[in-house]
Amino acid sequence: MMRVVAGTLLMILLAGCSTKLTPLRSYTLQTPEVSSIYKDGYQNKTIKVMQPQSLKEVMSRRMHFSYSPTEQGTYLNSKWSNDLGKLVQGILIDTLQSSGMFKGVVSYASTAKADYRLESTVYDFSHHVRGNASYAIVSIQFTLVSTHTGNLIKSRRFSYREATKSTDAEGYVEATNRAVESLSSDLLLWLK
Repeated sequence: MMRVVAGTLLMILLAGCSTKLTPLRSYTLQTPEVSSIYKDGYQNKTIKVMQPQSLKEVMSRRMHFSYSPTEQGTYLNSKWSNDLGKLVQGILIDTLQSSGMFKGVVSYASTAKADYRLESTVYDFSHHVRGNASYAIVSIQFTLVSTHTGNLIKSRRFSYREATKSTDAEGYVEATNRAVESLSSDLLLWLK
């Protein structure tokens, strides 16, 4: 009888402890609204958006933060809803399609032939906390390449630093979405 009571109490204690765990939260990037005012330049051309590459860390669902240039970590209870490279690629495809700048916009996985290829390299996509200051950092270089000749048409790096309202993942994601909105706008102006 004592074993049953002790076993029951142990199960109740373990059940009570397990409900206090912080649930895993999943975040995504919002596609910025873009007006279709870019109806000149590439109207009869198609573009293939390549999956972004990274120079620093592997593109994954992990959300990165840092307290100094040499110290980095990942949020344990917060992740991106998909691989970060796929999220960024999806934003780029949606932005270019919504703009009406190109006749067609396809993913790198498409077998369709395209006139241009948009390549991107992610230099930084993380949450920087420095003392009392907290920022979402987005730094990406884009390269526009002619698929017919293989020649580089133009290349430019865009970098944004958006202050966060809080030093947690939620504040980071909110600020990152503002940075991505600026990035989308600037990318369209650069391509035009």
